[in-house]
Amino acid sequence: MRVLVQSEPFDFGKEAQDFASGHHTMGAIVTFTGIVRDLADGSLDRMVIEHYPGMTQKALNKISEQAMERWNLGDVLVIHRTGDLAPGDMIMMVATAAPHRKDAFEAAEYLMDYLKSRAPFWKQEFTSDGAKWVAAKQDDEDALTRW
Repeated sequence: MRVLVQSEPFDFGKEAQDFASGHHTMGAIVTFTGIVRDLADGSLDRMVIEHYPGMTQKALNKISEQAMERWNLGDVLVIHRTGDLAPGDMIMMVATAAPHRKDAFEAAEYLMDYLKSRAPFWKQEFTSDGAKWVAAKQDDEDALTRW
């Protein structure tokens, strides 16, 4: 299990290849990458993601351990960026390895739902009109109820 919280960009292809190459007994590798999405009107200049390092690392480790316990997984990778991000930048990556695809897919979705709604990150969007904090969305909260 590897959980990284970092400001630096990551190379999705390299991370996915490195993750998959060490799992010869796993039949399924699921990866997901979140991208900073521009606003509907195209006005997003940047997004800033803030966090409390010790708290964030502990929370992401805990949820990754819970996924490992709940599903039959061989490994988990979570990368989440912080700091200034532009539209199109990769913001996060989740990868799961499991003997069978169902566990790999479900665990990846579980981790993604948690990262979107419960992980201790605070996001602020900056446009030419100023800055605003990103509020939690009900759809993201509702996604957690299935777990």
